[in-house]
Amino acid sequence: MQHRPRRLRTTPAMRRLVREVRPHAAELVLPVFIHEDLAESRPIASLPGVSQHPLSAVPELVAACVAARIGGIMLFAIPSVRDAEGSGACAADGILNRAIASAAEASGERLVVMADLCLDEFTDHGHCGVLAADGSVDNDATLEVYAQMGVAQARAGAHVLGLSGMMDGQTAAVRAELDAAGLTDVSLLAYAAKYASAFYGPFRDAVESQLEGDRRTYQMDPANGREGLREAELDALEGADIVMVKPALPYLDVVAEVAAESRVPVAAYHVSGEYAQIEAAAANGWIDRRAAHLEALTSMRRAGADIVVTYAALELAAWLEDL
Repeated sequence: MQHRPRRLRTTPAMRRLVREVRPHAAELVLPVFIHEDLAESRPIASLPGVSQHPLSAVPELVAACVAARIGGIMLFAIPSVRDAEGSGACAADGILNRAIASAAEASGERLVVMADLCLDEFTDHGHCGVLAADGSVDNDATLEVYAQMGVAQARAGAHVLGLSGMMDGQTAAVRAELDAAGLTDVSLLAYAAKYASAFYGPFRDAVESQLEGDRRTYQMDPANGREGLREAELDALEGADIVMVKPALPYLDVVAEVAAESRVPVAAYHVSGEYAQIEAAAANGWIDRRAAHLEALTSMRRAGADIVVTYAALELAAWLEDL
C-alpha cells in the first residue's frame, strides 16, 4: 500500500476539512494606546496602521472590537506627566484608569477589557518598577505599587489585569490585594515568560518610553527556554488565571512547552517588532501581507496559544471569516 499524504491536499475543501488549527476572532486581543495629551489620533511611524488615540476615541475603538467579534482590548496609556515613582499609574483620575472606565462602560459584557499593569509608561526613567538608591529596580517596593495599581484598575472596571513587569512575586502580590479588597472576580494575565527582546522597539515608540539602558536584570535571557516554563509554573501557583509568552514567534518552542504543561489558558503576544517586520516587508512588495499575518497567527495557535495579542486583530478577524 502506498501512502500518499497529498490526497488530503487536493482541493480547498479537502484542506479545510482536515485543517488541524482553526484560529477564531474570539481568541484575538487588540492592543490600544491612549495618549493623555492628544485631541485626535496620531499614527505611529514605526507601527504602520497603528495610532496613539485620545481618551475620547475609546468608545469608538471598543465598538470596532465588538463589531469584529474579537475577544478583548488591551489598554496602554501615555500620561502627560511622569515621575520617579510612576504615581499616575495608581491615581483614579490617571489616564489609564480613565481609559479603562470608558472602555468598561462602552463594552458592557460584549468585550473583555484588559489593562497593562506596569510602571514603565508612568516613570520618568522608563523602568518597570521603583528604583533603589543604587539605580537598580527594587523588586519588593515595586510589588507594593503593583498591588495598589491593580486595585485601581479593577475599580476602574478592568476585567483582566496584564502583569507585564516581570517582578518576582507580582502575581501573588496583586492577587492578595485584589482579594482583600473584595475584587475576587478580576482575572490576572501574567506575562510569565517575557524576554529581554530586540522586538519591542516600535512599542517603545508608541508609549514614548523614557528608558535608557535595558531591562535585562528582570526580563528573561532569550537563550533560556526551560526558565520560561518555570516562570509560567510559578505564576500559575501564585494565582494567575492566564499565562503569557512574549514575544511570540522567536519563542514558539516556549509557547509549546508552556501550553503542554499549563492548566490555565496560554496567551502569546505578537509584539510590535514582529508586526512591523511584516508591515515593512509587505509595503516593499516582498511578501503578501494578508497571508503573512494569517500564517503568523496560525503558527502561534499551532504551538498551543489559546489567546493571541496582536496589532492586526481587527483585520485578522475579517480575514478569518473568508477562510
